[in-house]
Amino acid sequence: MNKSELIERVALAQHITKTRAELVVAEVFEALSEALAEGDHIEVRGFGTFEVRQYKAYQGVNPRTLERVDVPSKRVPFFRVGKELREAVNARAGQPLAPDTDPPDETDLDPDDLDLDPDDA
Repeated sequence: MNKSELIERVALAQHITKTRAELVVAEVFEALSEALAEGDHIEVRGFGTFEVRQYKAYQGVNPRTLERVDVPSKRVPFFRVGKELREAVNARAGQPLAPDTDPPDETDLDPDDLDLDPDDA
């Protein structure tokens, strides 16, 4: 589901115009974004929690050049799924995903597209 599909569902469920539903969805996303930017913790019972996690600066490695790179500290939004949502998703564990969300099958991979060097193994 993308944003426009969410807007359409809100409009249908609440019997409002798509324009009004778009305003509602935009306001919800804006409120969530502002709260996270301020470092607030957001909890939606049955759905999950959003929080901001602080990561310290560290030295990483550029995988192409193997050169050391300083990675600055950062704050990253994090989502933890709620119990009811997790149970609802797991209730459908035996059912296939929608066609556009299936993970690629090994047979879908073209070996020529992979950047593998057998000497690195």
